[in-house]
Amino acid sequence: MKVYKTNEIKNISLLGSKGSGKTTLAEAMLYECGVINRCGTVENGNTVCDYFPVEKEYGYSVFSTVFYAEFNNKKLNVIDCPGMDDFVGNAITALNVTDCGVIVVNSQYGVEVGTQNIYRTASKINKPIIFALNKMDAENVDYDNVVNQLKEAFGNKVIPIQFPTQTGAGFNSVVDVLIMKQLTWGPQGGAPTVSDIAPEYLDKAQEMNQALVEMAAENDETLMDKFFEQGALTEDEMREGIRKGLIDRSICPVFCVSALKDMGVRRMMEFLGNVVPFVNEVPAPKNTAGEEVKPDANGPLSLYFFKTTVEPHIGEVSYFKVMSGTLHAGQDLNNQNRGSKERMAQISAVCGQIKTPVNEIEAGDIGAAVKLKDVRTGNTLNDKGVDWTFDFIKYPAPKYQRAIRPENESEIEKLGAILNRMHEEDPTWVIEQSKELKQTIVSGQGEFHLRTLKWRIENNEKLKIVYEEPKIPYRETITKAARADYRHKKQSGGSGQFGEVHLIVEPYKEGMPEPDTYKFGNQEFKMNVRDKQEIPLEWGGKLIIYNCIVGGAIDARFIPAIVKGIMDRMTEGPLTGSYARDVRVCIYDGKMHPVDSNEISFRLAARHAFSDAFKNANPKVLEPIYDVEVLMPSECMGDVMSDLQGRRAIIMGMEEASGLQKINAKVPLKEMSSYSTALSSITGGRASFTMKFASYELVPGDVQAKLLQEYEASKAEEE
Repeated sequence: MKVYKTNEIKNISLLGSKGSGKTTLAEAMLYECGVINRCGTVENGNTVCDYFPVEKEYGYSVFSTVFYAEFNNKKLNVIDCPGMDDFVGNAITALNVTDCGVIVVNSQYGVEVGTQNIYRTASKINKPIIFALNKMDAENVDYDNVVNQLKEAFGNKVIPIQFPTQTGAGFNSVVDVLIMKQLTWGPQGGAPTVSDIAPEYLDKAQEMNQALVEMAAENDETLMDKFFEQGALTEDEMREGIRKGLIDRSICPVFCVSALKDMGVRRMMEFLGNVVPFVNEVPAPKNTAGEEVKPDANGPLSLYFFKTTVEPHIGEVSYFKVMSGTLHAGQDLNNQNRGSKERMAQISAVCGQIKTPVNEIEAGDIGAAVKLKDVRTGNTLNDKGVDWTFDFIKYPAPKYQRAIRPENESEIEKLGAILNRMHEEDPTWVIEQSKELKQTIVSGQGEFHLRTLKWRIENNEKLKIVYEEPKIPYRETITKAARADYRHKKQSGGSGQFGEVHLIVEPYKEGMPEPDTYKFGNQEFKMNVRDKQEIPLEWGGKLIIYNCIVGGAIDARFIPAIVKGIMDRMTEGPLTGSYARDVRVCIYDGKMHPVDSNEISFRLAARHAFSDAFKNANPKVLEPIYDVEVLMPSECMGDVMSDLQGRRAIIMGMEEASGLQKINAKVPLKEMSSYSTALSSITGGRASFTMKFASYELVPGDVQAKLLQEYEASKAEEE
């Protein structure tokens, strides 16, 4: 294939909710460009984009797929993204390395939660959006209602380019108000017959054309002046105005298509080729130093690797975007992230699983390389003398967790290596070796996301694994002051051990006054603070320790050992063995022996004294609470609310969000274990949620009693 120049390249993301027909639209686009001579179908498992075994097994897209379409002497790089919310990481990656997004909307359902989520993501990173209303040939399609939904959700920047003369089974014609022509297709779709607009549609077309002209003129002062003078713009002038509107995101064009029948696809591609901005016309990305890196074919060579996959019959494939410069096959580059050298022995243009070798790739273009030795997703490869790195892709926090282990414990290291490699392929699979929970935790965006991981490990890697409920990282704290002392004494030949520690514990809160006097029973204890240690705990909260010892009862050299003894018990609370937090300790007295006292003696004495005091300070279990935001259609509101309340949720607020309903709630992590699955079930997959850690709060009494019983039972089993 020819080498495309930077000003001939356009990068586009194909996005949309599950079932909107993105993969089918991609097939039609490839067919229109002559890349394939027959469109495959998702049902038959023979599409260009869904070629992984797991995708054929499940019948839906799991991975984003890169393909190119050579159209009207331009190269359109397209990334077809999965529609399920579980695989949102693919859409986020694609939007970050492309310059425009086409959101495919299922015209039967209109604006869905997935539509909203994708648009919100595009807005955060300032990417232009075009809407493609697909399945115009389906039953019960109301075009005007869908357009109104789009405008309600995304504002008046939504502007139709076309409207159908009819929808449903008879859909075969649209009126295009940009070119002011009527396009009609035969039963096989493809190239339309272009004719003058039928009289019955002319008034509507002229009204919509005028709205489009006004919006196009708003983006260019010269066009605005001409519009005021003449009341009209030429077709080319309108295209220029729309292009500028796309660049500053003040316009969102709307097209009508039937991807399955290949109707409207070619016309939309003409628009993509003629109007969508080229890579050198959009704002340039910045490197980690904050410098703009323009896609200059003559600039310093720098590649950003945004995706890694292990593909059937090929092996590891690394996908990159040429951020600057021109890449030549066989070129040696430096991996800026890993400090290694890499030879780009063979570089390819990508069309699904078809990789076409090329000799060079210019700035702004997308390509792939096979079996690079030391390149990971997110790495930057530079030519000599260039030290750029890029880190502009930000992924959402995980929403679904499972503990994972191999069926055969001897394969634990093998599983660890596989999981690390999987994370390289999909950064939204987050792997954590939890020292606290003594589990390997794998987190993702939902049940299907982790089910896909399991399928791949068991089918591709031939390693049987087990998913289990992850333990909850509870915390323990105290709710009142308590006092205890402990003497550690050991004498069994040779040097002995002796250490005695007296201390007081109490709950810690920010801003509380320094300790002064405590009263327990009829005894009063006056604190003379000599030293204070504030220890931020890595698991959250603080431990504050005051040295209040007077008269040399304990030598200062033993204080660090006492602190270590207290920390020993902070890592294993007496109620459930969980980490303790937010405790203040005053060490006020003790005894030592001139010969037998040593660090281990005071460490053990402090450990026991702190444990006894902690148990007498009305200890409580804390649980992690998350802020949960649920977005759903209004008809699902009652079921979602009822389900949340059954999960001990505290509803913080409800509001309308661009035609959808949003619930904000605080929910214990324990109750969120299978929420992804439950929400999908009760809403038919039409809702989504996000969750973010908020705080630790006291568990209810009945829950604490159950946790204590479970902990005692587990300790008994260990013994």
